[in-house]
Amino acid sequence: MSHDVTVRQLIHQLQAVDPDLPVYFAINPDWPHAHRVGRVIQITGPDGAVYLAENGQEGVLPPEVRALLDWGKV
Repeated sequence: MSHDVTVRQLIHQLQAVDPDLPVYFAINPDWPHAHRVGRVIQITGPDGAVYLAENGQEGVLPPEVRALLDWGKV
């Protein structure tokens, strides 16, 4: 299975959740904090990609999120 997620796959996954909920990045299992999502940047051309910028740290991930990500014991 590829580690890359396409925009199409991300949109598909997000269609199943409440569109009014805030969105956070879960970054690092050894330092499990939530980070706010910032700007979206698209690069075109042969090496094109979409980048989501980090927009600050929100706090420590809740234990249930770490458990669902298999990031250590709760």
